[in-house]
Amino acid sequence: MGWRDMVDNKWVKLGFWSLLYVLWVIWLGNFWWLFGLVVIFDLYITKKVKWLFWKKEYKEGEKRNELLDWIDALIFALVFVTFVNIFFFQAFKIPSSSMESTLYTGDHLFVSKLAFGPKLPETPLTIPFTHNVIGSKESYSTAVQKPYKRLKGFRRVETGDCIVFNFPNGDTVLTKYPAADYYAMCRTSGKDYTIKAYGPVKVRPSDKKDHYVKRCVAVAGDTLSVRDGLVYINSQAQTLWPGVQYTYTVVTNGTPINVKTLETIGLNASELRYSNELPGYPEMALTEEMISKVRQCSNVVSVEKNLDVYPPDYPDSYLLIFPFTEEYEWTRDNFGPLWIPKKGVTVALGLDNLPLYERVIRDYEHHDLKVSDGVIYIDSKEASTYTFEQDYYFMMGDNRHNSLDSRYWGFVPEDHIVGRPALIWLSTDINKSFPNNIRWRRFFKFV
Repeated sequence: MGWRDMVDNKWVKLGFWSLLYVLWVIWLGNFWWLFGLVVIFDLYITKKVKWLFWKKEYKEGEKRNELLDWIDALIFALVFVTFVNIFFFQAFKIPSSSMESTLYTGDHLFVSKLAFGPKLPETPLTIPFTHNVIGSKESYSTAVQKPYKRLKGFRRVETGDCIVFNFPNGDTVLTKYPAADYYAMCRTSGKDYTIKAYGPVKVRPSDKKDHYVKRCVAVAGDTLSVRDGLVYINSQAQTLWPGVQYTYTVVTNGTPINVKTLETIGLNASELRYSNELPGYPEMALTEEMISKVRQCSNVVSVEKNLDVYPPDYPDSYLLIFPFTEEYEWTRDNFGPLWIPKKGVTVALGLDNLPLYERVIRDYEHHDLKVSDGVIYIDSKEASTYTFEQDYYFMMGDNRHNSLDSRYWGFVPEDHIVGRPALIWLSTDINKSFPNNIRWRRFFKFV
């Protein structure tokens, strides 16, 4: 039997696809799906059922029906892309500058779900190729809700990984202001005013919360501190990744830095504000590499990092910095120490540390939490300890002074992790017109 005959042999095809299917079922961990082998056997051997009922079989010389051919192609694309999105890769667009200069606004990514294992859909009734909205309407139904389950991945989340995840505070969304953090708005403006001005609110399941992308700076069990903007994990200074940047006050001799020079450094002049009163730039976002280049400019007098000490500078306040209480005198640049919850670990629970973990207990692990007369009750029982049911992570944007991250809303639960950015397949600059808006050098760049 030749190679071509072997490939075309129905028993070889049956064996090949049956093996792939069995491996997929083992990965899925639900052996009821093994009944699908009956379908595969019938497709290649018995052929008693027309499983592809919409597909027309043409006789020799018969004219093809273009409409049916298009339907066949669309159904195949729908099934194939949905399967790939669930188990392997999903397209994602960077919506903000919180990860510059690592990931740019306008980067289009493929996010790998294999890295940490794909989550099975918890809200399966969703319009294909949408996440949570289509137009101004929700693109899913909560009539069917599945429990959280993650398949086996290549590894666990590690410190330094760029992560795509469901925004923890995205469970409640203001209809008239969906980009806002509902909880932050309630703390600063009051719940009644917030809902009256920007409501009504929509409640979303965890897998339909908006996608965010940040860098994981601490994993479950770590103790994190931020001192003068630098991250320390378990008292050890963390590696400063090349893309990490802070804002600096850049004082000049009274003249702006040349626009071409700014572009050479890697800065976008349209995003910088020059102050004649300073004179200079009050907030210039720079990486370590950029700082030395700015200092070399002949009209630059000084470059000083903008560090926030307590009380936080405007627009920050203790109502915006996690855990949102004056007892913790934390800012974006001086934060912690904070222990990151780890699955199976029990902590002593009191009124002093309850603000750190109350959202974990109530919203992520779904317990009834109340405080009465200074006593903590969990599920109507007095509680002085708590054992965590899943791992948590602390995320920060590489653009450290322009990132709404864990410093502003707390921990990211393990069941919110979506995947790891793997490949930039397209990148466009919204501040430029076509074709100058295309960042050709970022095409097919691995993250």
